[in-house]
Amino acid sequence: MTLHGRTAVITGAGQGLGKAIALAMAHSGADIVACDIQDDKLADLADEIEALGRACLPVRCDVSDRAAVDQMFADAADSFGTVHILVNNAALVPSSSADTARRNLHYAYLTTPMERRSLGITSSLTDEDWLRWWGVNVHGVFYCTRAALRCMEPQRYGRIINISSIAGTSAAGAHSPGYSAAKAAVASLTKTVALDVAGADILVNAIACGGVLTPPFQAYLDTATPEQKNSLYQLIPMGRLGTPEVYASLAVYLAGDNHYLTGQIISPNGGAVI
Repeated sequence: MTLHGRTAVITGAGQGLGKAIALAMAHSGADIVACDIQDDKLADLADEIEALGRACLPVRCDVSDRAAVDQMFADAADSFGTVHILVNNAALVPSSSADTARRNLHYAYLTTPMERRSLGITSSLTDEDWLRWWGVNVHGVFYCTRAALRCMEPQRYGRIINISSIAGTSAAGAHSPGYSAAKAAVASLTKTVALDVAGADILVNAIACGGVLTPPFQAYLDTATPEQKNSLYQLIPMGRLGTPEVYASLAVYLAGDNHYLTGQIISPNGGAVI
């Protein structure tokens, strides 16, 4: 029970990686403030956490809304006294039909012999394609981090874990330049905030995920052709995606006290980026 007595706020906790992290931290003894915009998924998660003997406060919150974020942290403080851990997991991911087409084009270009040319991805993006990533993926991370620090700084203790991506640390997300730029912003914010608050024993790190077998990625695989799946797996030396539970175990470690890490971008990715 390495997180016994701690309260963790986890955004995007309703499904996929966020849910896996919430359950893993509850298994480790933490009480959970579960944030999502899907009420039904939050209710199911709360039942699972309470079945483990931990308390759960489900909060419907759009993290791109500053006022809603501030209210969530006020509710967390009212319920649990304070917040010790924040996991900034909520994010939009490239899952539209246009995103899928660009992804398949990118993967095929990297894994199939063909004439070298411009893929035309960046030049064909609309303003909407570019701007849609920033509200949740960047502003939401900042709003939640700022609100969490207002709890953590007075108590001189905290752990913040930002979920970034290899798309933000390499060209692995070239099929989605806006998403990649947003995840790079998260990685940079991790480092600057870490330096700001290290003296108060508030440790800030990021997990730059490779492929995670979440519902959106599973939906992509369900519609992909065998050739498209092969193109994906050829880009991962280990030949498979990581499960949410594998990533969640790292988040639990970073939320604990038995390490000397801050300002680090840690990247479990099956060898896709070395």
